[in-house]
Amino acid sequence: MRERIRAQRGVRATVPAVTGTALVLGASGQVGTAVVAALANDGWQVSAGARRAAVWPDGVRGVQVDRDDDESLAAAVGGGFDVLVDCVAYTEAHGRQLAGLADRLGTAVVLSSFSVYADARGHSLDEATGPDDFPVLPLPVPEDQATVPAGPSTYSTSKVALENVLLDSALPVTVLRPGAIAGPGSVFPREWWFVKRALDSRPVQVLSHDGQSRFHTTSTANLAELIRLAAHRPGRRVLNAADPRAVTVREIASTINGLLDHHPEEILIPGRDTTGIGDTPWSVPYPYVMDMTAAERLLGYRPVTDYLAALPALVEWITETTRRVDWRDAFPVFLRACGEKAFDYAPEDAWLAART
Repeated sequence: MRERIRAQRGVRATVPAVTGTALVLGASGQVGTAVVAALANDGWQVSAGARRAAVWPDGVRGVQVDRDDDESLAAAVGGGFDVLVDCVAYTEAHGRQLAGLADRLGTAVVLSSFSVYADARGHSLDEATGPDDFPVLPLPVPEDQATVPAGPSTYSTSKVALENVLLDSALPVTVLRPGAIAGPGSVFPREWWFVKRALDSRPVQVLSHDGQSRFHTTSTANLAELIRLAAHRPGRRVLNAADPRAVTVREIASTINGLLDHHPEEILIPGRDTTGIGDTPWSVPYPYVMDMTAAERLLGYRPVTDYLAALPALVEWITETTRRVDWRDAFPVFLRACGEKAFDYAPEDAWLAART
């Protein structure tokens, strides 16, 4: 199995469809859904691993699996797969699970996060609460930029621990570091920040940092394409995973407002107000922009979309979802991260009144 996969290393990015087996863990999630479709369309025999039974595209085999349970995962892997894609690996223990299955896998593609990067002071997004705490990273950030230490204390340190275990194992693995993932099926659609304001007919749009914050997005279609290419070219590598351009918060707001025929008065704040008025889920004092040249060089990667072009379908999905389901139930991670105060407009109205 591994020999068959390795024989594909010399292929170009525009490879023909192959007959190979793929297991996708977290297949029912935002990223997993896009990956299952991309691999199936590329000719892979896909097994979609998820906790609960679901309806899958024709030709895709559903596999119920508890990612955190060793026996359940081993049973799902069974006799082995040419490629395993793990969309829901977060810890060192998850890395050890995969490393222990190396003899049954040709290669693996595992998602990490852009949040692992740290600046020269050791600052990262983990402790960023004020402008002085935010990391000041190179523009753009290459894969050899320093990371936070490995350990169990935070999301980012756990991701580094996961990466280290996998890269030290016998398993050929591509670790991908996406930014702000965007696409239908999300439980944390950052875009809801602006969509709800448009649906609520908010007359103003307040943006900190003059609306110029850039936190690199990763459209699920582009992430799935990177995974598809990595499946064809096994190796041991870490690659950034992002859209072709890091758009500004102001561009995101303007595009979403245009799609929903909403035309608020725009108020730009230089820097950041101490109250947090004008902050959004993308607001950062320094740009977070990933260097994508390594993926282009090693995988022949070319983006299949860009963030703004993918927004219409995403905004449509968000609006349709919130027509059927209360947003607090539909987007639980958004609720946990931003709270209901995200749409409590009284403080903003008071701030606006104080300016006049």
